[in-house]
Amino acid sequence: MIPSRYLLVVLTFLLSLLLYIDRVCISAATDSIRPALGLSEKQMGWVLSAFALGYALFQTPGGLLADRFGPRAVLTAVVAFWSLFTGLTAAAWSFASMLAVRFLFGAGEAGAFPTMARAFYSWIPMPERGRVQGINFSGSRLGAAFALPAVAWMITAFGWREIFVTWAVLGLGWSVLWYLWFRNDPADHPRISPAELDHIRKARQQAKDDKSDQPKLSAMVLLRSRNMWLAMAQYFCSNFTFFFALTWLFPHLKKTYQLSPVQAGLFAAAPLLCGAFGNWFAGVMVDRIYKQNRWGLSRRAPAMLGFALSAVGLVASVYMERPLTAVIFLSVAIFGADMTLAPSWAVCIDIGRKHSGTVSGTMNMAGNIGSFVTSLAFPYLQAWTGSVVPFFFVGAGLNLLAVLLWTLVRPDKGLEEY
Repeated sequence: MIPSRYLLVVLTFLLSLLLYIDRVCISAATDSIRPALGLSEKQMGWVLSAFALGYALFQTPGGLLADRFGPRAVLTAVVAFWSLFTGLTAAAWSFASMLAVRFLFGAGEAGAFPTMARAFYSWIPMPERGRVQGINFSGSRLGAAFALPAVAWMITAFGWREIFVTWAVLGLGWSVLWYLWFRNDPADHPRISPAELDHIRKARQQAKDDKSDQPKLSAMVLLRSRNMWLAMAQYFCSNFTFFFALTWLFPHLKKTYQLSPVQAGLFAAAPLLCGAFGNWFAGVMVDRIYKQNRWGLSRRAPAMLGFALSAVGLVASVYMERPLTAVIFLSVAIFGADMTLAPSWAVCIDIGRKHSGTVSGTMNMAGNIGSFVTSLAFPYLQAWTGSVVPFFFVGAGLNLLAVLLWTLVRPDKGLEEY
């Protein structure tokens, strides 16, 4: 019999896959949406940023809801909500309507990963958290990688509006399945075995940290926590790099190297596939080092290595004259950026414990402010300087800053302690 927690990982992996297919569709559809709605390149940058802004602003509220009402109800609601606005993207008729729809779509997606993190706190033992986070986030990269060439072809065949409606229906179906199968406490699940439940309870969190009387989390505790600020700052740096791959990489490759939509989609998918491998690699690395009783190093080492690789890949890519070699170095950059995800979210569960939804949501809020900045920085820096090169150097500099930030992170210290 398959352990119930493995089925949980399958469900969240599929959701992560869908989450990023929904998110990246608009990048592949950019060249169809702009003439249909009469948008300039800068206006399209604001459309992409509207999602990132809504996504950032509702991270902490999404986490708070998950902590208070539980992942079962909250994840059902947020998936249904964002699926509705995925479908309504097809109904947009102007710049203003597209801004509103994409902002609300982002607000809906905001609750997804913090709520999954809260579910993992209850269901996933400590020695498995790195791999689970790696598997979970790899779904987002595989979804995005699939979407870029596939959606480019589907738009050519069927039109861009129909694509958004299709994915909306699939999202609504997932929300129904989640509500029927999941339970907030594994002890309440009808199909979990006594042996698995005992294993989860014993290894869920170190005994000294798993306090049933853990106090309510106040805003002041979050604001005073050095760990919280470090997690937020380094995640801003990570998302600045990665969100470029979701938004401007496809049109950048298409324009710079004069590629067809399908060619650009295939090239743009490669870094995202490497991002999936980066998630798996870092997840295994986190758990193996943790099993050597090196808790802090298990989080710091994968993240620091990932940020260093990302900096090198970004800078090298701008000096490549052919799309293949440019994409190879961009793949190194995204592989590195995605190595930072498993340790980042593991740290949120470590320091947040029963408040891991709120803590991970707050970190993801800061990260997606980085995404918001990325969506605007790329077209505006290019317009101001006449070149894309400054954008890549800014991204590399942020990655190097994040390496330094990780030297200060203490995953063994709770919010009140550090």
